[in-house]
Amino acid sequence: MPQASSFPSRPQGVKLSEFNARIEDQLNGVASLQNQWVIAETSDLRLNRSGHCYTELIEKDDKGVTVAKIGAAIWAGTYRQLYHKFLQSTGQVMATGMKVLVNVTASFHRLYGIKVVINDIDPSYTMGDMERQRQEILDKLKAEGIIDLNKQQPWPNMPPQRIAIVSAAGAAGYGDFMNQLQGNPYGLQFYTCLFGAVMQGAQTVPTVKAALDRIYRNIDHFDCVVIIRGGGATSELNSFDNYDLASYVANFPLPVIVGIGHERDVTVLDYVAAIRVKTPTAAAEWLIKCGGNALARLDELQEAVVNAVRDSVAGAREHLAYYASLIPAVARGIIDTNRVRLDNHARNIPFAANNVLASQRTHLERMVERMGSAVTAAMQRERQRLQALDDKATLLSPLNTLRRGYALVRIGDKCVTMASQLQPGDSVTMQFAASSAQATIHQIDNQ
Repeated sequence: MPQASSFPSRPQGVKLSEFNARIEDQLNGVASLQNQWVIAETSDLRLNRSGHCYTELIEKDDKGVTVAKIGAAIWAGTYRQLYHKFLQSTGQVMATGMKVLVNVTASFHRLYGIKVVINDIDPSYTMGDMERQRQEILDKLKAEGIIDLNKQQPWPNMPPQRIAIVSAAGAAGYGDFMNQLQGNPYGLQFYTCLFGAVMQGAQTVPTVKAALDRIYRNIDHFDCVVIIRGGGATSELNSFDNYDLASYVANFPLPVIVGIGHERDVTVLDYVAAIRVKTPTAAAEWLIKCGGNALARLDELQEAVVNAVRDSVAGAREHLAYYASLIPAVARGIIDTNRVRLDNHARNIPFAANNVLASQRTHLERMVERMGSAVTAAMQRERQRLQALDDKATLLSPLNTLRRGYALVRIGDKCVTMASQLQPGDSVTMQFAASSAQATIHQIDNQ
């Protein structure tokens, strides 16, 4: 066997705790790693039972790839102060996915490793980043020319009463909207249909878009769309600062009313909707006001019609009275005018009658002359017609026929016209033009 001295010597090691202690000594207390303001994005932010807040601070590149990260903690006492400071300034609580500007100190613990402790936060940076994102979306909508499209959608001639509602079923905001709508002081009837959607969190955009798709498939049944959500933390409204959802609403072919959050809350949807109100209740009040205005216009029109009819009747009565006062004078004028005309006609009657009699006398004399000529011509025509008839009668006389060699055969008083009427032995009389003869039939030849 080889001797021990032939093995290479082992390096001398230190315990991990000692090594970590060296890191701790070198890292903790370094001035450049204490109270440094760092720009990052929060990730996996959570609160434990002791009130300490833990998160990861990360940095992403332009493609969204994480290029740096480190664990961070906010101790309970500091967290309570920063929580109220951030909420008061931004209107929302600190949450995952926020861009933050935080004051940190690097800390290394030999058991738990390295982390940073958050000492302070600048809410204005987060607000500026949120506003920057919102402004980028608005600028894009403006550049595409669609930010005002929904505002240009025509409203129905009558006040909107058929309402498609996008909200969460059972939500307080939806209940407030329906109670306000149904309890309106005018007794107006509204026909509503709820299209349920998730109104906060990651499912907000896809479910609201799906609800709008269902409304579009039944678009002929509605006058407008109402998107409502009650109050809450401002951070819960971040989903409504979304380009895809805003573009969907801007291009929707029905007017959209948006009532999301509190009066202080403003989202991108507020800029693209046809009507923006501060709360769900205000959305109902706006619809009720439209109906009330329509009823007021009807009352005004009714009053205008009544006044117009009243004025027309009064004017007609005045005209009637005026014309009634003129009737006697007009009647006298007509009577006088017609009396003068009648007198003129009466004076002209003898002259006119003489002219008519002379004209008729001349006409009568002409008619008499024409009648004499007509009678003479008619008698001549009748004389010629009678002569022609006489000549024809003479030509067709039986006597002339007999003179041409024919004979009339009779048995007694009956004329025989066919041989079949005779029998052998018959005695017949044959009548000639100037005489007659008797004969007895001996043979009949039917040929």
